Amino acid sequence: MDLRMPAAPRRWLRGPRRWTAAALVVVLAGAGTWTAVASDGAPAVHRADHVLPTADGVRIDTSYFTAGADEAARRPAVLLTHGFGGDKEDVRKQAEDLARDGYAVLTWSSRSFGRSTGKIGLNDPKGEVADVSKLIDWLAKRPEVELDKAGDPRVGVAGASYGGAVSLLAAGYDQRVDAIAPAITYWNLADALFPNGVFKKLWAGMFINSGGGCTKFETQLCRMYERVAESGKPDAAAMKLLEERSPSAVGDRIKVPTLIMQGQTDSLFPLGQADEIAKAVKANGAPVDVDWIAGGHDGGDMEADRVQARVASWFDRYLKDDKNADTGPAFRVTRTGGMDSTDGGAQLRGADGDTYPGLTGGDRKVALSGREQKFSNPAGASPPGVSALPGLGGAGGLSQLSSLGVGVSLDFPGQFARFDSKAVTRDLRITGSPTVTVNVQSTTDEAVLFAKVYDVGPGGRQQVLPSQLVTPVRVATGGSGENGGGSGKDVRLTLPAIDHEVREGHHLRLVLASTDLGYASPPAPATYTVSLKSDLAVPTAPGVTTGGAGLPAWVWWLPIAGALTAAALLLTGRRRTTVTPPDPALAEVPLQITDLSKRYAKSSDRYAVRDLSFRVEKGQVLGLLGPNGAGKTTTLRMLMGLITPDGGEIRVFGHAIRPGSPVLSRVGAFVEGAGFLPHLSGRENLDLYWQATGRPAEDAHLEEALEIAGLGDALARAVRTYSQGMRQRLAIAQAMLGLPDLLILDEPTNGLDPPQIREMREVMIRYAAGGRTVIVSSHLLAEVEQSCTHLVVMDRGRLVQAGPVHEIIGSGDTLLVGLAADITDPLVEKVAALPDIDSAIRTDDGLLIRLTARSVALADPAAAARILVELVRLEVPVASLGPHRRLEDAFLTLIGGSA
Repeated sequence: MDLRMPAAPRRWLRGPRRWTAAALVVVLAGAGTWTAVASDGAPAVHRADHVLPTADGVRIDTSYFTAGADEAARRPAVLLTHGFGGDKEDVRKQAEDLARDGYAVLTWSSRSFGRSTGKIGLNDPKGEVADVSKLIDWLAKRPEVELDKAGDPRVGVAGASYGGAVSLLAAGYDQRVDAIAPAITYWNLADALFPNGVFKKLWAGMFINSGGGCTKFETQLCRMYERVAESGKPDAAAMKLLEERSPSAVGDRIKVPTLIMQGQTDSLFPLGQADEIAKAVKANGAPVDVDWIAGGHDGGDMEADRVQARVASWFDRYLKDDKNADTGPAFRVTRTGGMDSTDGGAQLRGADGDTYPGLTGGDRKVALSGREQKFSNPAGASPPGVSALPGLGGAGGLSQLSSLGVGVSLDFPGQFARFDSKAVTRDLRITGSPTVTVNVQSTTDEAVLFAKVYDVGPGGRQQVLPSQLVTPVRVATGGSGENGGGSGKDVRLTLPAIDHEVREGHHLRLVLASTDLGYASPPAPATYTVSLKSDLAVPTAPGVTTGGAGLPAWVWWLPIAGALTAAALLLTGRRRTTVTPPDPALAEVPLQITDLSKRYAKSSDRYAVRDLSFRVEKGQVLGLLGPNGAGKTTTLRMLMGLITPDGGEIRVFGHAIRPGSPVLSRVGAFVEGAGFLPHLSGRENLDLYWQATGRPAEDAHLEEALEIAGLGDALARAVRTYSQGMRQRLAIAQAMLGLPDLLILDEPTNGLDPPQIREMREVMIRYAAGGRTVIVSSHLLAEVEQSCTHLVVMDRGRLVQAGPVHEIIGSGDTLLVGLAADITDPLVEKVAALPDIDSAIRTDDGLLIRLTARSVALADPAAAARILVELVRLEVPVASLGPHRRLEDAFLTLIGGSA
């Protein structure tokens, strides 16, 4: 399932038309490309690629995946599709995994994407949805696909965003669908793009652009978009057109087991869309589970591996009829960041409930204060406030803006009203949609407001908008306003659904703004008057509880310690040395290195490491960087007691390091690979290593490490039969044995594929968040930048710089604007003439903007936000915005030409 969103928006909706069953059978039975995909220790996956002509001349590109020795064995089928802007290759890995799990999997590229032709129809029932039924027809004729009856294959449908919607629609239109797993998708497209009658202009425009322009869409869709974009307000015909292509149109027909996975950071399809799906499916009597994942269309962690594993279990239960399949809780929400109010642990795990709580429940009344307030809607609705920035949530987006010291949310003075609560006296967990009633008056016939609730820190120093979400609302006031004497209109506002903890001492702030960058506001100037009519009702979902603070099972994948290290410790431990007493002041400090030096030879004046000093605290993930020959590996080997320094001192938790030091039992290391006996199995090598340490067997946590290493049956095979990637995984499992307090990793990602590298990054962060410490030496600067909290940069054996990552990288004075399309020279000149900009230069990566001296972001935190507003006003096709200076830039600056 494709759960990714790049800098520009990716995948959500679309469609082909009909093809005849005969045409499908002829082509699929005819010429195609067959390939076999193998994986370490896993059965080969057979893939057949075909291009399918439809009755109206459209060509659809498909791939069919099966695996297993008995190709003729009957198995359930899964239809797997991508999101808007993507193609079938986006879901290839998931298709291969499902094939290995015993499914026949058919993927396809939707019309106008990939190698498929045709117009985009936004899941037209007569187009895209009918195409799914034809694909099911074809599956019913495959000899290896399990049938419920003639012409009716056992089949599930899964997809994200655009693909998630077609899975819902397929279940509503075709009764042969047996189970579905939609993700980050919509229930009512009209409500998603025109919430409460307000046009979501940025998202809509980005979809048109990412689809290739208006001409790539069906004519009626293109005309509808142009009409609404010009007026700034959806009409009844536009609402009807999108509603007819929405799952809500057939909501009473979706009666199959449904696993709903919706993103928490998603201003396109927020959690409210998933809530409507869940209520409808439950009302139809079908099983339904809901999972709120950390990421969404605005970025964040999409939890792809966990989500895909849950999808597989869901299909195991409802397609294979495996009653032992663990489908997970009825409701789950991923909680990240901050501390859990129940145990003080880091919120890096899921919370769940036996039932889905919906978006209300356990409401707590929070009193707000504030008099009646007046504010303006400026002429042209400019400058607009800023909340979510569609398409800027991934790399180069909001996360990098924060490194500039810029508050992403921006409310312009005179364009909003605010109402504050008192500070909460205990931690308050909000799970669902807060509600409040306000009275609205306007000097014009209507008002468009943007409602949001901030979490405000003590003294008002920090203001956070959870998930950057707002609720737009159009209110028909009848013109009662500043001098009209009218009573206005009472409006009950349902604010965005969130899962957010308000810490003790913080307070809530309700803001009603007249403009927002992502939406269309009335162009005519107006004055709005608002007042409170109720307390803020905050849902707490008391039935949802956070699990224990234990790390997830796969965390044992982390690298540390090798058999070679254990043997070296045993051998060198026999040497007699003078024992240096521990330093009590450093008893809680994982590592203190002071004036450390190591010559290449005893009589040499050349040093591998010279006068090196730095300190590592608990909870840090420290990256050790430097060019080849900088002394990184020599430093790590001294730290492990494998070689003796010529000068200086290393202390671990206050104990001086020497060969065989007992404190080394608290250190795990993966340095220069692990040594394995090739004739022994993977399990036997791990057993032998742990026995060599002399520690009790129960302290090894061996089974957990083996489970997460993911070697399966290969654990019983001789190591000499392992591939490089399998040896690396075994070394990683070995390194984690014993759960050391200090982990030393030297190039731990060698031999790992990109998904495994990502998992490694997440594990290091989680491991350190539990109070342990990780030191990692790596040449992958992008990975170090994302995973490490602190850096030590070495060159020619000496310390160049040490400190937090953000301080070493610095903010710089340059922004990089990623572009969704090329721009003209006159437009570049207009950008360069903006008040905060010194120059603008077009590069291969986008538009490079140098700020004026007075507007460097750290000196003027609003500069980047103002620039973003102006770029949108100038109709620059912004795909991403972030500081240009990266770790690579800082690293090369620090070491000069050494690299």
